[in-house]
Amino acid sequence: MLSGLSVRNVVLIESLDLDFGRGLSALTGETGAGKSILLDALGMATGARSDRGLVRSGTDKAQCIASFTLSDDHPAWAILRDQDIEFDPCEDLTLRRTVNTDGRSRAFVNDQAVSVKLLSQLGNKLLEVHGQHDGRGLLDAATHISLLDQFGGYQRELADVREAFTARRETQRELDALLALQAKAGADREFLEHAIEELDRLDPREGEDEKLAEERRFLQGAEGALSELTAAQEALGEDGAFEARLSTALAGIERLRSKFGDGDIAATRSLQSASEALERAMLETQEAREAVATAAENFDVEPGRLEAAEKRLFALRAAARKYDVTVNKLAEKRAEFAGELEAIESVVINIEQTRKRAEKAKAQYDKAAANLTAARSAAARTLDACVAIELPPLKMERAQFKTEIAPAPESASGVDQVRFLVSTNPGTAIGPLDKIASGGEMARFALAIKVALAGQNNAVMVFDEVDQGVGGAVAAAVGKRLARLSEHAQVFTVTHSPQVAACANNQFRIEKSSKGQTTTTSVTLILDEDREEEIARMLAGETITQEARAAARQLMAS
Repeated sequence: MLSGLSVRNVVLIESLDLDFGRGLSALTGETGAGKSILLDALGMATGARSDRGLVRSGTDKAQCIASFTLSDDHPAWAILRDQDIEFDPCEDLTLRRTVNTDGRSRAFVNDQAVSVKLLSQLGNKLLEVHGQHDGRGLLDAATHISLLDQFGGYQRELADVREAFTARRETQRELDALLALQAKAGADREFLEHAIEELDRLDPREGEDEKLAEERRFLQGAEGALSELTAAQEALGEDGAFEARLSTALAGIERLRSKFGDGDIAATRSLQSASEALERAMLETQEAREAVATAAENFDVEPGRLEAAEKRLFALRAAARKYDVTVNKLAEKRAEFAGELEAIESVVINIEQTRKRAEKAKAQYDKAAANLTAARSAAARTLDACVAIELPPLKMERAQFKTEIAPAPESASGVDQVRFLVSTNPGTAIGPLDKIASGGEMARFALAIKVALAGQNNAVMVFDEVDQGVGGAVAAAVGKRLARLSEHAQVFTVTHSPQVAACANNQFRIEKSSKGQTTTTSVTLILDEDREEEIARMLAGETITQEARAAARQLMAS
């Protein structure tokens, strides 16, 4: 409920602090006293459109603060939770708004700065103003579907539709992704098949590029090395002449040794050393010739070997650049391409499976949505009948009310669009509630609908001049219905009718006074005798008679 309202420098209101109670509160006063200003201030605090025209003359800023005491499950808390705004459900929710003379506006929730849009979002959950000057509540057609659903009480059907919609959306998302992959698969398949074929022909092996690079360096120097080895072979001689000379020398040494013997003198020992050295030279020369020959054979590579190595190495490196990997990763890349190709080839199978799931999910959603539409249609007929009962006592016996259910795009709320349609006079085409010309008729329609929906409301309701153009028994009927409505929610009514005011639990008198060049509006909670006097004034006008006072007492007692 709205527990308090604080207003500073709003048009004719200089300073105002009000506390409100439960039930029905009536706002009364002379025409022009400032009742609409109070509603403007309340709207400003709850995010309604406001401009610099609300700033009191001679001041630089207008400010309004509205405090609400809410139940733990009030939808406003969910909005704050989604926006990461701190709150304590055990404490009042406070909305504050300021408007400067330059038109700039600032909004606060529990003293935390927020956007005016968020303030308005909260205000739509907290407050409904029914009258010709405010688009909240029933005048906002977007609220009609939730009101009908609350009235119908078919929570199971709503839950089934939400669950089916979630499943349908998920399977459709999967199917769309697979279809997109299939559309892209043509070009991808051609590329992947070509790449795999190319890499299969190439057959890269790990470490192959390093080995080929090393072989290439060897082959590039092999020709020069072979020339050097050939020269070494020539120097060693291949005809045995060098060995023959060594053999002749050895034979001569051996003859000397035979002549002088192996005595232990320096000369004979030197002959022995010379003989052994010549024998070693003959042996090592042969070994050297064989080693050089072997080396020459190894450097005598077959023609085209260098070209083949380079061709292979360049092919590997070109493929690595093409597929943006190292040569060592080409085999892994081939496996990756094979996996992608396999995934593409399995798309058709997956599409068929997913399409069947999507079709099943759609069928389940269609069935759940049809059940919900049927439940709504039944609830709409009941609501129409309930509202029709309420219209005649409100002097709208010729008016019509109809809940229209029209097709709408699929959503978690079903496939229905709900609007409340009305007609005020016979022969007048039925149309949207918000298109009614008369503010009084609009407010009485809202009252009839809200009475029919009694108990299905979380918001504070304000009825602006719901008694416009009626009096007597009709005004009394309006008051009784407002009182009945206030048993389930906090209700405010701006009224000129004593019959309506007498039904209120609380009554606030709004007065305008002037002092010099200054005019101000004040709001006072009136009790007991003062309230009787106010209702008597509303009955009699300027001159209050005893008969008016007696009538006021009778109205208050009834």
